[in-house]
Amino acid sequence: MAGPVIAVADSVFPNLDPATAALAKLNPTFRMSKSANAEDILAVAKDADAILVTYAKITRDIIGQLTRCKAIGRFGLGVDNIDLVAAKEKGIAVNYVPDYCIREVSDHTMALLLALIRKVPLSNKLVQAGRWEMPAVVPIRRIEGTVLGLLGFGNIPRLVAPKAQAFGIKVIAYDPYAKPDLFKAAGVESADLDSLLAKSDYVSVHAPLTPATRGMMNADAFSKMKKGALIVNTARGPLIDEPALIEALDAGQVGGAALDVVTTEPLAKDSPLLGRDNVILTPHTAFYSIEALDELQSKCASDVARVLSGEKAVYPISA
Repeated sequence: MAGPVIAVADSVFPNLDPATAALAKLNPTFRMSKSANAEDILAVAKDADAILVTYAKITRDIIGQLTRCKAIGRFGLGVDNIDLVAAKEKGIAVNYVPDYCIREVSDHTMALLLALIRKVPLSNKLVQAGRWEMPAVVPIRRIEGTVLGLLGFGNIPRLVAPKAQAFGIKVIAYDPYAKPDLFKAAGVESADLDSLLAKSDYVSVHAPLTPATRGMMNADAFSKMKKGALIVNTARGPLIDEPALIEALDAGQVGGAALDVVTTEPLAKDSPLLGRDNVILTPHTAFYSIEALDELQSKCASDVARVLSGEKAVYPISA
């Protein structure tokens, strides 16, 4: 007996073996979209029973034309590329994987922060150019006794906290939705946003991207930070107002930035963020490890299989 049809809107993976294995018991047929364009997605998804998606936009228009879809599985921990309201209206279950790469992103956050504090990329650049000069990288502050402010206190920043604390860094966090017990258990001080900006030597951004948080790190926020404080972003690029960040860097109000995400990816070749000794850029790789991607595919596809089998998803999300 033929199983369900699974449409794959887009994929960045070398293969879909973990997802295929997770759905194998349903004997599915997979259809891969030629591109992330709406027309190509609909060509494979219109009469499909489920959709697997990474970065492609599953819009209200696409959802409105689906005739059999019961589940949309997002290979990722954000769902801003899926119209959740439209899916809910259509009775389509949406699932994601909020915990697949929390170890990797928290590790990457600390790697960026330490590299920024210790000026590792600049030091390497100088040595590679034949310059063995300590004065060229001064000053560098002692890490122990400094303050890290976490914007958001979800799964990832809750793993960043103990890693930072192991270096003797005091950790404070702003998250109006986190319960007080979470802060207490982690030995992290809860702070309002203005206090966090004023107290922190380093600010690490971990908020979800919503209309309310878009551009939350803007000129006003930068003006409230300690002069010369550092900022790290491994969450979503649009959380930072990039023109305001560039102005703050130029003015010395922000001492340095380490960004794994930017507003428009890939970063424009003429971006003012490039060529700065106090800016570290990585190409949206914080999430990556071989193990993380296997886990991501398996968990996402397993939830789609549950929904198609009449069960509840482990990681559902709705509008």
